Amino acid sequence: MRIDLNGTGTETGAATLAELIAAMEVDAASVATAVDGQFVPLGLRDATRLQQGSRVEVLSPMQGG
Repeated sequence: MRIDLNGTGTETGAATLAELIAAMEVDAASVATAVDGQFVPLGLRDATRLQQGSRVEVLSPMQGG
């Protein structure tokens, strides 16, 4: 299916947000996530289903000043 990942059109076979994060090979505990503009906490990522056209944001915290 095609989703919008961090502003870029992306093809994925992931059915859930957790599967998408695993496919991205990032530490799930170190990123913040949102689907269609709604924050998704770590504990709900397995239950958050992705659909064609979902807008997904996966953000890493930044440090500095």
